[in-house]
Amino acid sequence: MSSVPPESSQSVAEWLNGLRLDQYCSVFQEAGLGTLWECQDLSSAQLQRMGVALPGHRKRILGSLHKLLPSAAGMEEDEEREEDKPVARERTKFRRTADDRATPKHDFNHCVCVCVCVCVCRSLIYQHRWVKLDAEYLRYFDTEKDIYSKRIIPTVSITGVVNVGEQKFEVVTHNRTFLFRAESDSERSEWVTVLKSCVGVSHARTSLDMTFNPCVSYEMKGYLELRGLRSKLYTVVCADKVFLYKNTEDYRLGIGITSIDMNVGNVKEVDRRAFDLTTPYRIFSFVADTDQLKDQWVEAMRNSIAEALSNYEVAERIWAEPSNQMCADCSTAKPEWAAINLAVVFCKRCAGEHRGLGQSISKVRSLKMDKKVWTDDLIQLFLALGNERANQFWAANVPPSEALTLNSSSEERRRFIAAKYREGKYRRYHPLFGNQRELNNALCINVQSSDVCETLALVFCGADVSCDTGDPELPSPIALAQHHRQNLQVEFLMQNRNTEVKVAVDRVHYMAPPSVTHNGEEGKRSRRWCVLNDGNFSYYESDKNATPNGGLKMKEIVCLAVSPPETHGYDYTFELYSEAERLYLFGTDNPEAMREWVKSIAKSFIPAGAEDLLLKDFVRIGRLRYKDRLNREMSRLGWFCLVGSSLHIRLEEHTADETIDLQKLLELSIQPENEVLVLVERGRTLYIEGERKLDFQGWAAAIQRAAGSSGDTLSQQQLTEADIPVIVERCIHFTTQYGLTSEGIYRKSGVNSKIAALLEEFRRNARCVWLKEGEHQVDDVSNVLKRFFRDIEEGLFGLDAHSWLSATDESSRICQYRLLFSNLPRVNQATLRALVNHLYCVQRFADLNQMNLHNLAIVFGPTLFQADGKDYSAGRVIEDLIQHYVTIFDVNEQQLKKQLDEITYIIKLRDNLAPKAGTGSGDFICTVYLEEKKETAEQHVKVRLTFEPEVEEIKRPLHYQEKVLPIFHSLGIDSHLLVKKHFSMEAMLVYLASKVEVSKHGMMKFREERSLLGLSTGSFNDRYFILTSTSLRLYKEVRSNRPEREWLVKCLKVYHGIKKKLRPPTCWGLTVVYESEKHEKQERQQWYLCCDTQNEMREWFATFMSIQNGGRVWPAEWLKSRAASRSAPLDARFGNVSLIPLRGSENEMRNSVAAFTADPLIKHI
Repeated sequence: MSSVPPESSQSVAEWLNGLRLDQYCSVFQEAGLGTLWECQDLSSAQLQRMGVALPGHRKRILGSLHKLLPSAAGMEEDEEREEDKPVARERTKFRRTADDRATPKHDFNHCVCVCVCVCVCRSLIYQHRWVKLDAEYLRYFDTEKDIYSKRIIPTVSITGVVNVGEQKFEVVTHNRTFLFRAESDSERSEWVTVLKSCVGVSHARTSLDMTFNPCVSYEMKGYLELRGLRSKLYTVVCADKVFLYKNTEDYRLGIGITSIDMNVGNVKEVDRRAFDLTTPYRIFSFVADTDQLKDQWVEAMRNSIAEALSNYEVAERIWAEPSNQMCADCSTAKPEWAAINLAVVFCKRCAGEHRGLGQSISKVRSLKMDKKVWTDDLIQLFLALGNERANQFWAANVPPSEALTLNSSSEERRRFIAAKYREGKYRRYHPLFGNQRELNNALCINVQSSDVCETLALVFCGADVSCDTGDPELPSPIALAQHHRQNLQVEFLMQNRNTEVKVAVDRVHYMAPPSVTHNGEEGKRSRRWCVLNDGNFSYYESDKNATPNGGLKMKEIVCLAVSPPETHGYDYTFELYSEAERLYLFGTDNPEAMREWVKSIAKSFIPAGAEDLLLKDFVRIGRLRYKDRLNREMSRLGWFCLVGSSLHIRLEEHTADETIDLQKLLELSIQPENEVLVLVERGRTLYIEGERKLDFQGWAAAIQRAAGSSGDTLSQQQLTEADIPVIVERCIHFTTQYGLTSEGIYRKSGVNSKIAALLEEFRRNARCVWLKEGEHQVDDVSNVLKRFFRDIEEGLFGLDAHSWLSATDESSRICQYRLLFSNLPRVNQATLRALVNHLYCVQRFADLNQMNLHNLAIVFGPTLFQADGKDYSAGRVIEDLIQHYVTIFDVNEQQLKKQLDEITYIIKLRDNLAPKAGTGSGDFICTVYLEEKKETAEQHVKVRLTFEPEVEEIKRPLHYQEKVLPIFHSLGIDSHLLVKKHFSMEAMLVYLASKVEVSKHGMMKFREERSLLGLSTGSFNDRYFILTSTSLRLYKEVRSNRPEREWLVKCLKVYHGIKKKLRPPTCWGLTVVYESEKHEKQERQQWYLCCDTQNEMREWFATFMSIQNGGRVWPAEWLKSRAASRSAPLDARFGNVSLIPLRGSENEMRNSVAAFTADPLIKHI
């Protein structure tokens, strides 16, 4: 009667945990298998039926069963084992090396690592080798810097360690003996002692395995050719490592060459039978015997990489909810991905389609690899909801014909998932659907309870997560949930703050967009055999056909673009644009093949002078015409290459590449009528022209995407030249200018709806958002800045934020902060420096805003560290950074003092300009002339808001809504203010009322302001002008097709008159000043226009004024009351300015001004 092995009573859970296959514990429990003895009859087919899908995992399980229970019936014989047995060798000293380097050092529970230089005996000649010993292997290397070893010897195969004299000792295995010599007797004794103790521990835990190899449970094994070696190596993929052996005999003995950790590996297919295993230290180029074997090896190694990178802790907790053990979309077992905002778990194939929806709809995260995302509250949320309850909402109305199965194609999955989550086609509509107010009220009530399912239904039927609750102390649903300690509600609402929800009911079924095939026809896809040879690209029906179906000449290609995955229904596609305005679409089966085709095609049409661009990992490359500001007359040819957010350019007159960081552009605009893309960076403007509309549209869209925010981290935002996110710089600048005197700045809450809207504007395109006083409130802007830092991925302090909080010793904290700051990424450093500088300035004016050092630390500590604020550790760090700002950031104290002085001056100036009750000393006094400039017409007035000047020889009638004071200051002492009747206004109003179109065109004499050696040059020439609602264009003559110049109307200021020294040909002239909108670098141009008649000049000026003010040239109230009465109240206001006479008696002043205040048409400058 055979005895029962003691291992047979071991529990299945403990056994699988030792194999690192604990994800199958529930599978064995469902099959009723609790101990190893009950598993002895398992076969590979039974395991597959149970749900163990991966062949490598089945082999590992059966191999371990055969090892522990020799009578196990299910273990098939290994067909790869050779029939020949190991041949015993007579020699006792084994001296050989391999060509590989060492594997990275591992940490073991019983690790003894003594790393010293010893010598290995080789034909009576000792060679220096670096030896490492750990709990499992004795390894030796060429040098201590090598990563991959020359030989590995399992400690379980060592039978003895013997001193042999002369500083030598032998390591004896079952059929070989290795001879070593140390540098001294004491060193040899130390090695022998450590080796014996390690061997004793290894023998104590040795199992019944007779191969002496620790990696019995393998994923795949066999011979592979390693390029660079003459003979093949026996290769074994085991768990998260790959082992290399010289032959099968060495494998059975466990004596190998090296091992490769797959957590740093990447597998790349090269050609028909070859593939590369790439690590940071070396590339292993393998060649398999057949294509089929190559595919199996690649799959096995990729599974090993996934195993090395996986962490099953979160997955096991999520799977504790039974419904989470099946994909929410196709019912695949053990799904490993989830959408953290939709609260559903799904499989790997469905995860790819969820990513295609975008982060605004489905935030896809891995259960195994994104461990930092999975907080306890988020895991509890998934357990509370589960796929079953979530699908009661998301999949309440799925027709059986549209439901997914395990075998559904990628196209079917894409169509179903887009309809389910983006369109909400199958969702269970809430009874309040369509009533926004009631939905918001219901959400505010429900978040105070624990019913997360109801909250999910409300949010995804249109309830606003950021709606106003009506309670100033608890202004949002999130604040309500926090107040009532509903953590799961808070977590769900936080994950859905930026989720897009389709509210409108859409009854139209999803349809895939039409695609473009390789031959330019729509709606048809076909597979072709393609050949690129000698500048000709040909495609055939198959590789057996001799006659091509069609072809392309590479010299006709103007652009090549790599499409994002799934753009055209395939993962790996690229587009070719030809000179004939045709688009060709090609796709491959894998990314490696696509990259090779892209590089080869690009190389065939890119000239030799621009071949450096081919070395970059571009997404778009091709030729375009361009102009710059120095030469705008003639366009030139350039080669452009788009890589991430950088645009690399090889211009025809330059020998080196130029690079434009698109995220740092000052301005990016498109002139669609001319097909011109304008890129403005500091010191340079580049005009990219599109010769072909299709090609230009592709470039414009790609550059606009690259110039926007590409992600949720700081470095992926639109940046300034100082590497500070634009949103941060503009919020800080606005708060510094308008909010330093605001009491409780950064502590007071703004309006939630305005904050969310402004933050969304910044996220969409921060470059186009300009904060203006009156349009934006200080508290709204300050809260946008705080919310941005709280939401930013990885935070301001990066992944090592805990290191900032761990500094406890006050004497060493400053030094530690300096070190941590120097280790931050470049953008994080610049942003932190700018923010702390701003907070330092805020607390310096604490007597005005009541935000001292401690108050700022309380507000910004939890915000910047994205913490809950339960303790003051985060606040203490912020307090230290502000208090020791000069020391930590190496600040120039003189520059800091200058900055504070400037801020003080701005505050005093704003106080002086602000309206005050009574006749305070802060009023601004200026002189206004009535009717004409002479002393008898002089009046002194007190200006409470704004005013407007006039420059000698030229004058500008003001619009009734214009503000005057900024212009008055900007023109200096040569300007003055004049109030008089505007007799031309009546005629201008009549002319505008009779116009049918807004635009105006005609011939005028034109002269531009130019200066040569300090002298004005140029003369008046006839030019044709067209004035539209957006721009003023100048043509050389009426028949010209393209304008010579073009200006935005909103940037123009038009004055009556021209300086006499310019000798204008007529007395009816206009002076036009152009000032660009760019704040960083003001561009100012000035030119002169002469009309033939006064009526013509009046019409041009009226058209300018009407366009610039949206058709409102004069107050509508006055137009209605003019016929009834010409009188006006004595307290008339001109523009936004109250005029109060300061000289003479009250009656004299009233009489002197009354005649002019009676008619609003008198305002003229």
